[in-house]
Amino acid sequence: MKLPFGKSSDKSDTQTPVDHESTSVDESTAQTRGNVSLGKGRPTPSRREAEGRRRGPVAPAPLTAKEARARRKATRGSKDERKAASAERRAKAADQRARMMAGEDKFLLPRDKGPVRAYARDLVDSRRNFVGLFMPMALILLVALFLSPEVQSIVTLALFIMMIFMGIDGYLLGRRVNNKVRDRFPETPDGGFKLGWYSFVRASQVRKMRAPKPRVGPGDAV
Repeated sequence: MKLPFGKSSDKSDTQTPVDHESTSVDESTAQTRGNVSLGKGRPTPSRREAEGRRRGPVAPAPLTAKEARARRKATRGSKDERKAASAERRAKAADQRARMMAGEDKFLLPRDKGPVRAYARDLVDSRRNFVGLFMPMALILLVALFLSPEVQSIVTLALFIMMIFMGIDGYLLGRRVNNKVRDRFPETPDGGFKLGWYSFVRASQVRKMRAPKPRVGPGDAV
């Protein structure tokens, strides 16, 4: 049926065309959003916070000295437990010292570690050094301070002359150790004044007080 002014009443003529392209884009966008996981909406906890949650709540600080003493008493254990722990620590320390005195590299001080320092110690211990009189001379000087001025002057002069000879002997000892070390360990960076001073200090100590203990005796071949 046609109406005036040439308009038709057919419903098919009045329907709005569907935009198939926009519909397919909306569907693909919805599918994409469905596959992508959304954020959790909160920041990731730090490592300290995570460890704090695992350990549980931290006890509040004591408010009074009495409360602090009571807390220490509760956490330190019984008297027998403390004695056992103390004995264990002493035994462990004694074992470590024994291993250090025996020359085990793991338990040595940093200045004593390494095959170069062990070889230098053997060189020093294999001979009698004039530098070894340093400590006895120091004791003599202390005793001389309480004597008469005449004796003090004589002892002081004698000690001064002996210290000159000790300096010469220490210099020769350092050169000897450095030359031997360069021949045995040609690629080592350890040497020079540091190694010479290390040898001088060990030689100036009384033999029984040296640490680590000497592995060779005077006159032994190294």
